[in-house]
Amino acid sequence: MKEIEPIAVFRSPFSTKFGVPRQSGVVPELCGRVVFEPKYRAPEALRGLEGFDYVWLIWGFHEAVREGSKSADVFKPTVRPPRLGGNVRLGVFATRSPFRPNGVALSAVKISRIGEGEIEVLGADLMDGTPIYDVKPYLPYVDAHPEARGGFADAQEWKPLKVIFPEEMQKRLSTAELKSLCGVLKQDPRPHYHDDPTRVYGMSYGRWNVRFRISDGILTVIGI
Repeated sequence: MKEIEPIAVFRSPFSTKFGVPRQSGVVPELCGRVVFEPKYRAPEALRGLEGFDYVWLIWGFHEAVREGSKSADVFKPTVRPPRLGGNVRLGVFATRSPFRPNGVALSAVKISRIGEGEIEVLGADLMDGTPIYDVKPYLPYVDAHPEARGGFADAQEWKPLKVIFPEEMQKRLSTAELKSLCGVLKQDPRPHYHDDPTRVYGMSYGRWNVRFRISDGILTVIGI
């Protein structure tokens, strides 16, 4: 089999992993770009894509480093899913953990615009600089299975946070930036095992360093 190489790089507001949505589609307003490498920028390579609303991105966890692991080649058959608070171990192939044998991921994102050598998309869960290995159209008649069971994810109730964003800070962002940032913050960027109402968190988002506290289901932005 031919060794795969990136065909594109992803551009997003997240320069670090902290704050990146845990799944694609949970922040539908979040905008990013698939920027193709020069050798793959032939316009005809995207011919026909305008007839689709969504695409699959096949990409790599390029910054997934397991703490305490001396070698990236050491296979760990179980992981601790963040959604379960990091307290329960499940088989790696029963989760979407980044700590996988091949470090490959799959995300369905909405096409916003098709440009010259790039695709602007909405709802991605990728950090800036992520390598993209392939792009494939999303086919509803075979890819959508709304009746399917979701394993442990079905049993975990998820409530978005209420976001308090001081008006004077809101004015520093564009309407689109504010809407997508609030969507990210509602998802609770913290690790699930964090619950310290006095702790101040910092999150890089585009050109902003967003600082906030969380207490009793309310996220309060205290600086940007």
